[in-house]
Amino acid sequence: MAATSISSATNKLTDQSPPLPLHTKAARPSAASLSFSNSSISIQKLAISATSRDLSSRSSVVSSLKTARESKQASQPRNSDPEVKTPKPTILVSEKLGEAGLDLLRSYGDVECLYNLSPEDLCAKIGEFDALIVRSGTKVTRQVFEAAKGKLKVVGRAGVGIDNVDLQAATELGCLVVNAPTANTIAAAEHGIALLAGMARNVAQSDASMKAGQWQRNKYVGVSLVGKTLAIMGFGKVGSEVARRAKGLGMHVIAHDPYAPADRARALGVELVSFDQALSTADFVSLHMPLTPTTDKLFNDATFAKMKKGVRIINVARGGVIDEDALVRALDAGIVAQAALDVFTKEPPSKDSKLVQHENVTVTPHLGASTKEAQEGVAVEIAEAVVGALRGELSATAVNAPMVSPEVLSELAPYVNLAEKLGRLGVQLVAGGRGIQSVKVVYGSSRASDNMDTRLLRSMIVKGIIEPISDAHINLVNADFIAKQKGLRISEEKLLVDSSSESPIDSIQVQISNVGSKFESALLDNGNISIEGRVKDGMPHLTRVGAFSVDVSLEGNLILYRQVDQPGMIGTVGTILGESNVNVSFMSVSRTVKRVKAIVAIGVDEAPNKETLKKIGEVPAIEEFVFLDL
Repeated sequence: MAATSISSATNKLTDQSPPLPLHTKAARPSAASLSFSNSSISIQKLAISATSRDLSSRSSVVSSLKTARESKQASQPRNSDPEVKTPKPTILVSEKLGEAGLDLLRSYGDVECLYNLSPEDLCAKIGEFDALIVRSGTKVTRQVFEAAKGKLKVVGRAGVGIDNVDLQAATELGCLVVNAPTANTIAAAEHGIALLAGMARNVAQSDASMKAGQWQRNKYVGVSLVGKTLAIMGFGKVGSEVARRAKGLGMHVIAHDPYAPADRARALGVELVSFDQALSTADFVSLHMPLTPTTDKLFNDATFAKMKKGVRIINVARGGVIDEDALVRALDAGIVAQAALDVFTKEPPSKDSKLVQHENVTVTPHLGASTKEAQEGVAVEIAEAVVGALRGELSATAVNAPMVSPEVLSELAPYVNLAEKLGRLGVQLVAGGRGIQSVKVVYGSSRASDNMDTRLLRSMIVKGIIEPISDAHINLVNADFIAKQKGLRISEEKLLVDSSSESPIDSIQVQISNVGSKFESALLDNGNISIEGRVKDGMPHLTRVGAFSVDVSLEGNLILYRQVDQPGMIGTVGTILGESNVNVSFMSVSRTVKRVKAIVAIGVDEAPNKETLKKIGEVPAIEEFVFLDL
C-alpha cells in the first residue's frame, strides 16, 4: 500500500483519554437500547467508582444520602401535585441485600424486595421494573429478558460471577449488566491467609483430634512461615492483598501473572517470575486466577510434577483451575504435603469426595467473601453501579457491550472481527513471563483521521489480548478502563493510504513491544512482534507476519512455521496432518530468497493433537513453528 501521509493519533490510556459517551433510552422500539449521545462521562469520572472507595467512605455516602432524602421528604408540601412529578425508576431486589445498599437504591428509585421468586413469577413481574438486582441464586435467563419487553435497563449482580445471567440475551435486548468485583477483595485475601496459616499449623486437624478426645502433640507438628517462599498465581486485586499480608508474616513472595504491572509488584516487594519458575521454587502456592479455557485444570499431573516436593497449596479462587483427581494423586505421592481449599469444581462437592476427606486437606464451604463487612460492601458497590446505569452513566463494572446503531455495526462488523482476531494472535505469540505492557495499533485508511473513530476497534484488540487469559469481559464500555487497570498501554497511529474510500479501513497492524516471541519470524527489526490483517470479501485475513507477507483466512486454527525452502515440504507436512485426520483449509507460502527460507501458514479445521504437532516440529527442515487457536 502506498502511504501518502501519516496522521499520528496516539491515545495513551491516561486520565485524559477521550470520553466514551453513553445514555440509556427510556423506551426501545428495537433491540438497541443503549446508544451514544452528546452527554459523556470521562475516564476521570469512571475512576470515582467502587474500586477507589473503602467501606467507611461508602457508609458515609449512604448516610449522607439518607439524611438528604429524609430532609427533602420533610420539606416537601403534602399537597404537591403528583402530575408534575417525574416517575422514579423501579428496582426489583430478588435476593437479600445489605441495608446500606438498599438505602442508596431508595434514594434514587422505588425499591421492591421480593425474595425466593420462582422463574415463572420472575418473568411475570419483571416487566414492571427498570432494574433487577440478584446474587447467585436467581437465574436471569433469556426468558426473563424477553418477558421484560424492553422495560429492563440494567441487571446488577451483587458479587463477581455472572454465570447466572444470560449475557448474550442481555446484550441482544439492550440491557446493561453490571457486577460488584472489588468489595470482596479484602475478605478473600484474609481467608486465603487464614487457610495458609491454619494449614501450616494443622489447626483444623488438631481441633478435630481434641474434640475426639485425643491429645496428639507430636502428630501435628507444623511448619513455620518465616523465610518460606510463597508463589501467588494471579497477581490481581486479591493476589496483591495476599502478598501484602504474607510479607508481613516474613515470607518471601514471588508471583506469576502475564499482565501484572512490574512497578506495582516492585512496590509491594514482589518478584514477577515465569510460571515454571514459580512452581519449582515455591514452598507455598496460592491460587488467585480466573477460570477460563486456558486455566481450566491448569494444575494437573504435569504441573504438580514440576513442583518442589512437600509444597503446600491454597485455593480461594475457582475450583476448576485444579484437576482434583490429580491433586489427590499428588497428595498421596507426597509431592503436595497439604492443601487448603475454599472452592471446588462442583459445589457442594460430593460427601464421599476423596479430596475433601483426605487427612492432609483443609476445606471450607466457599467462605472467601463471607464477612459482614464484605457483604455490606458488595451491597453498596452494586447499588452504586445500578444507580449510575439508570442515570445513563458508564459503569466501570459493566460486563456486556452497549448496543450501537445498525449502520455503524454494518460498516465496522468485518473489522471488529479482524481486530479481535489480531489481538488473539498477538497474545499467543508472546513468550516469557514479562507480560504485555505496550501495544501499538496502526490503521491504514483512505479516510482522514478526524473522520475515523477507532474506539470500537481498539476495544476489540484489547478484548482479543486480555480475554483468553482473564475472566474480564471486554467491550466498548470498559476496554480502556481494564487495559489501564492491567497496565496495558495502547497507542494508535492512523496511516493515510491510497485505497478505496468506500472501505473505512484498509489494514490493521498490531505491534507488541518489549516481549519475547514464541515465533521469532514474527519480530520486526525493532524487536516488536508484528502482525497485520485486512478484510477480504467480508472475511478477516492475516496478510503479514513480521516482515513476511502471507494471505490466510483467520478461521479455525493456524499453524505457522519457518522452513528451509526446498522441494517436498508441503507434502511432508500435509502427510503428517492427513495421517491424523486433520483437514487443511488453506495454505500460504512466503519466502525471502529462492531455496533459502520460507514462512508457511496452514489453516486447519481441527486442532492437531500434541503428537501431531511434535512430528511437525521434528521435521529437519522446519526451524521453528507455532500453533495458534483463532
